[in-house]
Amino acid sequence: MSAVELTGVSRWYGNVVAVNDVTMTLGPGVTGLLGPNGAGKTTVLHMTSGFLAPSRGTVLLDGQATWRNPGAYRHLGLVSEREAVHGFLSAREFVTASARMHKLPNPAQAAARAIGLVEMADAQDRRIDTYSKGMRQRTRVAAALVHDPAVLLLDEPFNGMDPRQRAHMLDLLHRLGADGRTVLFSSHILEEVEQVSGTVQVIVAGRLAASGDFRTIRRLMTNRPHVFTIKSSDDRRLAVALIGEPSVTGIEVAPDGLTVRAGDYGTFTRALPKIARGGGIRVQRLHPADESLESVFSYLVAT
Repeated sequence: MSAVELTGVSRWYGNVVAVNDVTMTLGPGVTGLLGPNGAGKTTVLHMTSGFLAPSRGTVLLDGQATWRNPGAYRHLGLVSEREAVHGFLSAREFVTASARMHKLPNPAQAAARAIGLVEMADAQDRRIDTYSKGMRQRTRVAAALVHDPAVLLLDEPFNGMDPRQRAHMLDLLHRLGADGRTVLFSSHILEEVEQVSGTVQVIVAGRLAASGDFRTIRRLMTNRPHVFTIKSSDDRRLAVALIGEPSVTGIEVAPDGLTVRAGDYGTFTRALPKIARGGGIRVQRLHPADESLESVFSYLVAT
C-alpha cells in the first residue's frame, strides 16, 4: 500500500498559473479527479507522476519526491491522455517492451498477465494500428499495469471505449482499489466516477475546490438547499406538519409523494422522524434527490 502526498503544489508557465497551491493526500482505493476543461487536472497528474516539476511545493510517493526519481516508477504506473503507442507493434510486443524496461524477471509472463487483465488476449498479436481507439487505450493500461504498481494514474482512461469495454474497465479499477492500490483517474463523464469511486478531488481554475466523499461534500454545502423526495402513509398531512419545521424552505405535493427543500441536511433528517411519529404518519421512503456527483460538481463549478 502506497500513499501520495501533494503539499502546497503550484505550477506556472510564464505568467499563466495552471495549478495553484494544491494540497491532497491519496491513499489506497480509487479517487476521481474532476474539473472543467483547462482546470489543471492533467498538470496535477503529470506532477504526481514525476513527469513535470512543481514550480512550488512537494509531491511525494511514500515519502520520496517523484520528480527526478526514476526509482518511483517501480511503484507507479501512468496512462496519459495523449496516445503514445507504436502502431507497427502488436499489443504483446508493446506490453512486453514495457516489462523489459522495468527489468522484470519474466517479461513475457508479466505481459500476458497484464493483457489478460484488460481483456486483450484475443487481439494481442495484431498490429496496434489496426485497433480501435478503445483497444489502444486498453493496451496502454496493460503497459502501465505490467509491473504491478502500487499507484496507478490515469488521465481520461475511458476515451474511445464502447459501453462493454467501459464497464469492464470500471470493474478493473474497482478491483485494483479493493486490492489496496492507490488509483487516481480523471474523467469528464461524472457517471463513470460515481460508479467506481465516492471519493473525489475537484479542481476548479487550478485550485482544489473540494476533497473527499462527494456525498459528505454536498451535505456541507449549507448555501445550497437540500432536496428530498418523501413517500409516506399520508403525504398531505405530513406536508402540513413539515411547514412548521424551521429547516424546511419549501414543499411540493405530487401524486407520487413530496418534494421537500431544506436549508440544513442534518437538522431536517433529525426532525423528520419526530414530526412523522408525532402525527402518527409512517415514512415509507426518504431519498436525497440532489446528492449525486453531478449536482455536487455543478454547484462547485458555479461557485
